[in-house]
Amino acid sequence: MKIIGTGLSGLVGSRVVELLSSSFSFEDLSLDTGVDITHKDIVDARIAASDAPWVLHCAAKTDVEGAEKERTLGSSSSSWIVNVTATQHIVEACRRTQKRLIYISTDYVFDGTKDAYTEEDTPHPTGWYAVTKYEGEKQVATLGEQGLILRIANPYRAIFPAKPDFVAKIRTKLEQGESMQSPVDQIFVPTFIDDIGRAIEKLIVLEASWGYHAVGSDALSPYDAAGLIARTFSQDESKIIPTTFQEYFQGLAPRPFRAALKNDKISKFGGRMSTFAEGLAEVKRQQLTN
Repeated sequence: MKIIGTGLSGLVGSRVVELLSSSFSFEDLSLDTGVDITHKDIVDARIAASDAPWVLHCAAKTDVEGAEKERTLGSSSSSWIVNVTATQHIVEACRRTQKRLIYISTDYVFDGTKDAYTEEDTPHPTGWYAVTKYEGEKQVATLGEQGLILRIANPYRAIFPAKPDFVAKIRTKLEQGESMQSPVDQIFVPTFIDDIGRAIEKLIVLEASWGYHAVGSDALSPYDAAGLIARTFSQDESKIIPTTFQEYFQGLAPRPFRAALKNDKISKFGGRMSTFAEGLAEVKRQQLTN
């Protein structure tokens, strides 16, 4: 089976291709293949010309701080054009060609005022990046069962030097002997990207619809997560200095305080999502065998 994909050279998309290439062939829609997804006519033509039954839309402008700086530009901002307008083009092309669409979204669509969120909870984004991703979700929702919204959170993987994830950044600081602050009161959910790839495969095979949270199986504070990274990779845990959410993010773009997404729904479909300790152990194993 063939899948049309956007963002297939990114942190998440490239690993999905690596993991699923034995089961699926991928057709890349990117600037590298002459496709600017913000141009409607180009998107229409390429999707219409493909015999792929599924489109995997990973591409997004994910710079949270950069997005917030252009918030006053509204629908003229680059964040809106990439995350909303381009998504609308893809949705409309899928509607016309009857292709299924998987849209990769984020835990940031929630404001973080609850202890945990299910797929049935109504999003309430605060930062501009989150606003644009939720607007993208709304576009996909107009497809009904033809569309699938897959929310992920804090993705990490074993090897991807082009864009270090949060685990790689923390590990690098610790290896260089740098001290670092980390919030003790914030809650987030780290997600091993290999699990996201396998979840996507499962959802395609089952021809699933609507929405799922493909996230890790435990929620913890960034401080506890940093400590686990230090212990896993034999680094000095004393370099991690506790701070508060308010102090750490003072003056920065709004973020959810308690962004604990629940993955019960996808787990019922056989989508095994690792705990952070399990994911880090697999990262370490893959790096040692690479």
